[in-house]
Parts: sequence; structure tokens; C-alpha cells
Amino acid sequence: MDADYLGKNLAVWQRKSSDFAEWAPRAWAAEDISWGFWSIPDSELRVLPDSVEGLDVIELGCGTAYISGWLARRGARPVGIDLSPAQLATAAAMQERFDLRFPLIEGNAERVPLPDESFDLAISEYGASIWCDPYAWIPEASRLLRPGGTLVFLVNGLQLILTTPLDAGDDDPATERLQRPSFGLHSTEWDDGSVSFTLEHGRWIRLLRENGFDVIDLLELQAPEHTTATPGIVTAEWARQWPAEEIWVARKR
Repeated sequence: MDADYLGKNLAVWQRKSSDFAEWAPRAWAAEDISWGFWSIPDSELRVLPDSVEGLDVIELGCGTAYISGWLARRGARPVGIDLSPAQLATAAAMQERFDLRFPLIEGNAERVPLPDESFDLAISEYGASIWCDPYAWIPEASRLLRPGGTLVFLVNGLQLILTTPLDAGDDDPATERLQRPSFGLHSTEWDDGSVSFTLEHGRWIRLLRENGFDVIDLLELQAPEHTTATPGIVTAEWARQWPAEEIWVARKR
């Protein structure tokens, strides 16, 4: 594994922050909580609790913190943590713009400077869930959650990673052929310098159980029939046949 993956990911997200600053107002303004490339409504997937009012929430790798913003509107008490000062600056600007206030911490989601058992819900949508080492951030999520607390995280689908070319750039979509082995998956360095993490399903299940979680659900997302979204790394036609994204739901024992 690349020993400097955090530094590499920080450099990439600092560089890309202006793109996300331009996009953030639309994400923060959205009325419905939605998931992934295809913005599938949570009301359809039913990932989150029916009510989040009064829940203490930690967003691990929050970026511009639109997930936390959505939850705050519904009465939750979120805290966001992210490595990137530029991303957090956008998050703070969105708090001002939308008149929503909650703590933002500049830091590593693998080592959160907050007490044990502080939260009811830990959530990550393409934050710590893929840019931090799962063997570091999953134990940290367990430490932060109260007994009975819920962990929800969205990651790239296993099939997506297995069928993406080894030298793929941001706009090189997944293929219909296997491009890399499944066994031994862990860290992958991409063309832009970022380092992401992937595990096979069996290792995810064992890692979660070893850290005090019971797996409640695994949702493999399918692209809607008439979507116009174009994420670059996968086509909608591909993602109507195989899951490009997965949402894991686990509960701390």
C-alpha cells in the first residue's frame, strides 16, 4: 500500500476543489436526500432512518458537506470532517448561504479528534469510504458510534473496479471485461494521483464484524432507465447491467 495515500489524496482534492465549489450550491439546494452517480432518492432506497431528528451524526470525509446539510435540515446534529481546507472552505460558504450551522473539522477521518461513542449515525458517500484505508477508518467509525448506532457508506461497486482499465483516467469508462484480479484488492493509484481503496465483499463483511458491526443491508445501485447523468468513469448502459455503486448499512452491536 502507498504509505503517502493521504497526502496524495489531499493534493488531488485541493486541486479539484474549484470544480466542487461550483457544483456545491446545487447539491446543497436539493430538496431530497439522494445517492450516488444517478441521484437515486433515499425515499426510494430507504437507506437512512425514517427520522434523523435529534441524531448525532458524523460525516467521514465530508467534502463540501452537502450530506450533512441535508441531514441538518431534517433535525440531525451533524459534524463533518475532511482533510481538505479548500473543500471545507466551500462547506463553510454553503453554511452561510443556506443558513445552516454545524461543526466542520479539518482532519483525518481515520483519527477523529472526538470522544468515543459520540454519535448515533456515521455516514460516508465517497469520502473516507473510498479515500481512506478501510482497515483504519472502519475501526474509527466503530469507536465513534454508540452501541446500536448505524454506519452507512457508499463505495464504487466491486464490478466497476474490476472492469476499469489499469491505466484509466477520469473519463475512461469501465469495460465489459475483467481488467484486474479480485483477490488481494486493496489500494489503487489512479491517473490523477489519487489513491482509492476497494475490498471484496467477503473481506468487507469480516472487517465489519471484527469491529463490532452486524451487516444490515447491501444495496447494489442500478442506473435508472432514463438517466441523463454522465459520470465519466461508467456509462448508464453499463450501470443498468451491473452495479457501479454499493451502499453498505451496518449496525454496531
